[in-house]
Amino acid sequence: MKDIAQRAGVSESAVSFALNDRPGVSEVTRDRVRRVAEQLGWRPSTAARALSGEGSATVGLVLARPAATLGVDSFFLQLISGIQEILSERQLGLLFQVVEDVHAECAVYRRWWAEHRVDGVLVVDPRTDDPRPDLLDELGLPGVVIGALPAGDTGRHPGLSQVRADDAGAMAAIVGRLHELGHRRIVHIAGLPSLAHTERRIRSLRIEADRRGLPEARSLTTDYSDTQGAAVTRRVLEEDRPPTALIYDNDVMAAAGAAVTTRLGLSVPGDVSVISWEDSALCRLVRPWLTALSRDSVTFGRIAATELAALLDGGGARTVQVPLPRLIERESLAPARP
Repeated sequence: MKDIAQRAGVSESAVSFALNDRPGVSEVTRDRVRRVAEQLGWRPSTAARALSGEGSATVGLVLARPAATLGVDSFFLQLISGIQEILSERQLGLLFQVVEDVHAECAVYRRWWAEHRVDGVLVVDPRTDDPRPDLLDELGLPGVVIGALPAGDTGRHPGLSQVRADDAGAMAAIVGRLHELGHRRIVHIAGLPSLAHTERRIRSLRIEADRRGLPEARSLTTDYSDTQGAAVTRRVLEEDRPPTALIYDNDVMAAAGAAVTTRLGLSVPGDVSVISWEDSALCRLVRPWLTALSRDSVTFGRIAATELAALLDGGGARTVQVPLPRLIERESLAPARP
């Protein structure tokens, strides 16, 4: 500040007013100070801003999932790419941490808030019984929930926006297409049962199955890993009345399930059609190519980061609905055999 003041020919207090957008200096002086600051390569100190109560210029993201499943999950890689695009434009940093469970995640939020480490947070994987929205209300920490809060959460969260995906609508579309193709025995190999979106997909499958007269359609939960996806696939295909269609909650489980199907001497899609909830390069690297739901996860991340930036700018909380993903039909989908 002393260097800028000397170069601009003003006092240090005038520099402070100009760089912090405070009244007390003319617009001419403000512009001159900013030009000099730019010439000298000045940037605000996030540590100093935090100590003065002006914010940290950083947002937080905590993932409470088994670390082993994250390295192969294309959704989170694309989501973070989209988030980072917007944060970079806004010159905001991203503080990222992986923890064991949601209780550890809550402890991280409390620590970040006490230490003024973040100005807001991005919350992923809403739970069926989720303590995080009430905690963020209590702390006064702005946040964006990526995915809808559970149906049972009827609280008003003034500092919490939501970016919602229509899981129920997507599942209804998949079941409808399989029904058109003659499939009557459908198994949904789902992810973690504690997640709100897993519950919505399971409930939607059940509603659509009842509506279309498909009593054998059902869901089975896993930890999202290829190991459990393969194990559940083997179990259902060895039943007396095996499914003719399998819906997987991610691309890794779908690829593993297709491989198990082939090893059992069955054909994809001749005997069993396979659909992945997530589209990725993996769906086009296996044989046959996997039918998948295509949603723009990078854009999902951009929207979430944009909504958080709006909250940090003083905007009100709101809910944004992302477009319904479309089903990309590839070689792993075919009519059921009579």
